[in-house]
Amino acid sequence: MVHDRSHIETEKRHPASAHLDDMPVRDAVLLMNREDQRAVTAVSKQADAIAQAVEMAAEAFRTGGRLIYVGAGTSGRMGFLDAAECPPTFSSDPGMVVGIIAGGIEAIQRSLENVEDDALAGNRALRDIHLTAADVLVGIAAGGTTPFVHGAIAEARSCGAKTVFLTCTRREHITAQADVFICLETGPEVLTGSTRLKAGTATKLVLNTISTLAMTRIGKVYGNIMVDLDCLKNQKLLDRGIRIIVQITGVNRIEAQNLLQRAGGKVKRAIVMQHHQCDAATADDRLRQAGGSLRKAMASEEQS
Repeated sequence: MVHDRSHIETEKRHPASAHLDDMPVRDAVLLMNREDQRAVTAVSKQADAIAQAVEMAAEAFRTGGRLIYVGAGTSGRMGFLDAAECPPTFSSDPGMVVGIIAGGIEAIQRSLENVEDDALAGNRALRDIHLTAADVLVGIAAGGTTPFVHGAIAEARSCGAKTVFLTCTRREHITAQADVFICLETGPEVLTGSTRLKAGTATKLVLNTISTLAMTRIGKVYGNIMVDLDCLKNQKLLDRGIRIIVQITGVNRIEAQNLLQRAGGKVKRAIVMQHHQCDAATADDRLRQAGGSLRKAMASEEQS
């Protein structure tokens, strides 16, 4: 039997766009922009739940666990994108943040609409990556009903992993059980049912926040600077690393570049080396003792 989903907010018609096909283009642009602003407001209203998810992800990272995103269609692609962007941003191990999408890699490049209804596939996907109780799973389903995501959430709970359900509908419409619910009330889409619009935007904002702040909590950020960088991969990163060292230590660009070379391209290592006037091995030791926090490593007293 096909379930009636007309009560789900993301499936309802938006009265302001009822004549979208006949609107002047500029009016349609402004309408979409006004609706996109609702995505930002919806995220702010879920700040407490998002903060819980951040803390859970950070704790998972500290204990060797992973942040795992699971979704289908647009929701799955959003998770996959955020996971893919963490290593270049934070020099994190690619296994720390994992994206799983119904249908696998093929579904990243093209829509596979026949794969999201299989809850057992959601179970299997987590077994395939050997989910453990140390992990945190974020199930993403704009309308809240995707069986693949529900199956993944159920499997995660059975393993003792922490779970977050991220949706763009109201809590009362969600039948799954989770530790944290992030319910973004973005309302009907300008194009009815097209959750790649403001529901997708709101989802991306939340994922940005969870991964960025969780990485910040484990010491991969100093102030608002991406200090956990490996800068010898291309010219853009090399320039960024030099500028970061100049900003934090006060040395000139030539000194910063030489320091970065001696540090093997590692910005945090280079900064600690300069701050404590030590070699690379000592800098690494200080960072280990500080749990990876540059601020703590710089504040530590000289070792005897």
